[in-house]
Amino acid sequence: MPENREPLILAIETSTRAGSVSLARGAEILGAVLGDGASSHSTDLIENIERVLRQGNAKLADLGLFAVTVGPGSFTGLRIGLATAKAFAVCVDKPCVAVSTLAAIAHAAGDSLRTVSILPAGRGEIYAQAFSVRAGIVSALDDASHIKPGELLVKYGSGPTVRWAGEGAQQHLAILRQGEAGNWISPGEGEPAGAQAGWSVAPQSEHLANSVAALALTDYRAGKATDASELRANYVRASDVEINQRWLQQNS
Repeated sequence: MPENREPLILAIETSTRAGSVSLARGAEILGAVLGDGASSHSTDLIENIERVLRQGNAKLADLGLFAVTVGPGSFTGLRIGLATAKAFAVCVDKPCVAVSTLAAIAHAAGDSLRTVSILPAGRGEIYAQAFSVRAGIVSALDDASHIKPGELLVKYGSGPTVRWAGEGAQQHLAILRQGEAGNWISPGEGEPAGAQAGWSVAPQSEHLANSVAALALTDYRAGKATDASELRANYVRASDVEINQRWLQQNS
């Protein structure tokens, strides 16, 4: 597909604490704005979208594709991001692509035989999923799970090559360091850690929306874009309200 026919993509990532927004034409990032982790996405998301459009000298009507993370992640953040993407897509009658937050984390970590994306889930728990990443193509090796940090090594710690990625990997590095199978490495100059045999922790990517745009472009080229009405959140775990309701039902 010729580059000048690639869609102008607005990528929205509100599943993490700060979140980010990016604007891309094909594989080229034209603008990126990092959110404020100290404020709600409802406070600054629209402003950040306006900023990234100005960076790319674009208008809402110029957009050809909306990419948005659908989870797992912050329940409130996901709802805000999805509602915003849906509203804009309907307004300009353009398609959308739903992107897994954990897949975006794996993409941002670079090529690797086995990347485990880890994201805080609240209540001292985490979301985790394994992927392989080759030439920017992300393939899931298992389903996303909602587990305790202490279960990471039981679930993923037996392989000789693991690239741990995401905010959760940074938070629980002490647990990961206890893995007996881990031959910890530091990448050589110009060589990504994911290309070497051993265990490593990927640097945390702030502008995760850039990877959301890249993954959306891959799906768009494969004919997987959808109507805004088909976007659905993937929370992976039950909400706190649902958990409390189940507890009340079981103990009433």
